[in-house]
Amino acid sequence: MNNRLAKFEDLVPSTLPFVEGKLEGHKERKNYSIVGPGVAEDSKQFVKIAMPHSFNLGAVSALPKNGSGLHSHTTAEVFIIYSGKWRFYWGAEGKDETILSAGDIISMPTNMFRGFENAGNKEGLIFVVLGGDDPGIITWVPSVLKKAKQTGMALLNDNSLIDLSINDIPKNKSLLEPISSEEIKKFDNYKLNELEKYICKFSDRINYENKINENFNLIQVLGDTFQDKKFNPVINQNTGFNLSILKAKKGKLENLKFSKPTIMFSQKGSWQIKIDDFLMKLNPRDTISIPINSQVNIEINDDEESLLNCVTQI
Repeated sequence: MNNRLAKFEDLVPSTLPFVEGKLEGHKERKNYSIVGPGVAEDSKQFVKIAMPHSFNLGAVSALPKNGSGLHSHTTAEVFIIYSGKWRFYWGAEGKDETILSAGDIISMPTNMFRGFENAGNKEGLIFVVLGGDDPGIITWVPSVLKKAKQTGMALLNDNSLIDLSINDIPKNKSLLEPISSEEIKKFDNYKLNELEKYICKFSDRINYENKINENFNLIQVLGDTFQDKKFNPVINQNTGFNLSILKAKKGKLENLKFSKPTIMFSQKGSWQIKIDDFLMKLNPRDTISIPINSQVNIEINDDEESLLNCVTQI
């Protein structure tokens, strides 16, 4: 089971995960691949749990005024705010934006440029769920690639990262050209009022809680299934996975079984997780991958409300 357990303190971050990693506003950032490789362009990115789950889980920490440049994905990208205050902006010019805080969740539509930065006054942390075993490549707005090249960083035509200050372009490869203005027009844009349906505010969660036993409540954020039972999701969007949140102070949830790839990661509280005969403590930021059809028992004993995130393949 140890190959399925990711203690946050054991993770090895990349400090240059993407092409814009040397630019001001992007270089004070760390990228973690927890389940699957994600979309990191750093070929040396450490991956803690490599086995396929049909989705990826990563995390990003950043100092104030640092984050990611405008880019787009071909699969789902769901941000769970763990700590701090974050500004998310979108569109080819990044003119529309919203500020989210700890406990908030945003599921970014595909085929849309998006970026984010730490808008607080200290280091912040977000977890990110990406759809698919292979989330594909990132498409950057042209200005990001042009500015990155001035720092020596570029992408080759196979989307691999190269530092031109220390490496020559391989003979059989060339630099990736930025997309054209005509290609940019093919990407979608949303006004804030259109994107709000993809946001789950922490302050609104109480309106979506489902009581599943005497001590546990469940918030179904994405997808409509937890433990083969149906719930109305907060966000109606096809991401390819269910995102459920368990909420409790004290109590047990026993005899769970998951018939599809599933992970759990603690947002708040130290959870006792027993998988068959394997017992562990899942502290905040830790992740466990649940073997299919194993018997799972969950216990929490805390003075404050604790939160456990659960992602399951649809």
